[in-house]
Amino acid sequence: MRKGNVLILIGLVFIGIALFLIWDQGKRNSWEILSPLGSLKQIEEEKPLEKYSFENLKRRGGQRSEIKLEKVLKEEKEFTAYLFSYLSEGRKITGLANLPKGETQFPVIIMIRGYIDQEDYQTGEGTRKAGEFFAKNSFFTLAPDFLGYGGSDMPPNNVWEERFLKPIAVLDLIASIKSLAQAEPAEICLWGHSNGGMVALSVLAISQADYPTTLWAPVSKFFPYDILYYTDKFDDKGKKLRKSLSEFEKDYDVDEYSFDKHLERIKGPILLHQGTADESIPVEWSDNLAAELKELEKEVVYYLHSGADHNMKGVWETVVQRDLEFFRKFFK
Repeated sequence: MRKGNVLILIGLVFIGIALFLIWDQGKRNSWEILSPLGSLKQIEEEKPLEKYSFENLKRRGGQRSEIKLEKVLKEEKEFTAYLFSYLSEGRKITGLANLPKGETQFPVIIMIRGYIDQEDYQTGEGTRKAGEFFAKNSFFTLAPDFLGYGGSDMPPNNVWEERFLKPIAVLDLIASIKSLAQAEPAEICLWGHSNGGMVALSVLAISQADYPTTLWAPVSKFFPYDILYYTDKFDDKGKKLRKSLSEFEKDYDVDEYSFDKHLERIKGPILLHQGTADESIPVEWSDNLAAELKELEKEVVYYLHSGADHNMKGVWETVVQRDLEFFRKFFK
């Protein structure tokens, strides 16, 4: 082989090696650049419930849709009861609206019920009586059924996602109030009973809005104990739920989904009611909630009603009257 050809061959070898090294380094750099993004995407796909953390829901906020008064359910002298509907996360949610009679805009009370078995539920169950009382006193009440109840769409087939969608449903309902000509969107209150109290506290912590809020025997223990506490009534004593929870905790920090870790964010004044004969909510839960809020210098008034049960039987009229006076302090 001629000397010139050898030199050419050697040159081509060196060029080939150089090109390989450049390609290999480019591939490595590309991997180093793309790998974290790919990992993040994979993590996001593997953690679909991350978007429901309080921090992420704060960034999300409420998303507006149109509230439709679909049909009249009841006609009274002071108000008209309607079946209403709106959208949350692309799903239809129905509920009971009580609209006072009159040519003006009315302050709004979002009424959040506690747990009720689906087979026993009808639209407005758990809020109807109090809602009618407030409507007779010039408050426009909206009580969502939540997913899977009334005429609402079904929830996702995930027990935790179904839970996390409840505060979102309320946030989206609040954001949609502007679509109602009869409602005053700047005058909003919350009313929560039992598990609905937990939802109300979550909404306050997520939104950091100053909605005046009344709570009747709220579920106020930390997540997930607030669910596990009741599993002794399940057919399997909660075995299936605990297994699901163990899987959830492998990927998520439960503190990011529990209002008790975000009490400092609450700005709205709170009126808290608890009955001493309540068999569903231990008195110490409300005692501790009131104490924690006061320690954080939040505005809270706490009434402990002697002999009252979970539904305030025996003192119901006193409780709703105090609620009315409380709301009227802010919206006359």
